[in-house]
Amino acid sequence: MIRVAAVGDLHIGADAVSQWQAALEPVSAAADLLLLAGDLTRSGTPEDGEALVAALEPVAIPIVAVLGNHDFHADHAERLVELLGEIGVTVLEGSARTFEVGGVRVGVAGSKGFGGGFAGACGSDFGEPEMKAFIRHTQRLADGLEAALAGLRSELRIALLHYSPVEATLAGERLEIYPFLGSYLLGEAVDRAGADLVLHGHAHAGSERGTTPGGIRVRNVAQPVIKRAFNLYCFAPHAGPHGDPVRGPNGGCNP
Repeated sequence: MIRVAAVGDLHIGADAVSQWQAALEPVSAAADLLLLAGDLTRSGTPEDGEALVAALEPVAIPIVAVLGNHDFHADHAERLVELLGEIGVTVLEGSARTFEVGGVRVGVAGSKGFGGGFAGACGSDFGEPEMKAFIRHTQRLADGLEAALAGLRSELRIALLHYSPVEATLAGERLEIYPFLGSYLLGEAVDRAGADLVLHGHAHAGSERGTTPGGIRVRNVAQPVIKRAFNLYCFAPHAGPHGDPVRGPNGGCNP
């Protein structure tokens, strides 16, 4: 059984270190990998980064992360990546990493992603330079995600995002802010490249489950949505590409 733990939107600052240390302490026994779906810090300051590093101290399994909008706010994203790298955390942006778990290659491709909206209610690469820049940023990150996924040579492929690639996991949020929570371009990129599971955060009032137009499972692991320190996703070793997540022997895994 391949066990992948995931959570997003930790929003860690100095006052939350002990809380998250205690919450994440069990993850090393429960899972083989921990994936963090962005908004790791409160506002992306170096002090927040140091608090995040301290909060992750109990974790003894590989950690893979993408950044979220909060992590960019203070304009110290590069320092945040450096701090995480110092403790062995892999931060992805249009890139991928492969791990061997129980003789199975598990590939994780990641990107922050960005907004833009969904079919019938989306921005377009037209008009003012500001609108063009908005949509082109999303397209560039979607292209990077697609290339990273397509380049994986692994039996299991997971896409890790902050922004949502589908509308379904935004249900519960105000419709007016959907364009700022995700983009259909990300979902199209995943469908073209192929994946077994997509994980994202960002939508605190959204819903947990959705699928891409191509039928790939999407899960919103924002902590306010899952209401726990992490969700656990389990895969049979023989699942292979496009295999289905399965429940663990004690029912501890999320479908």
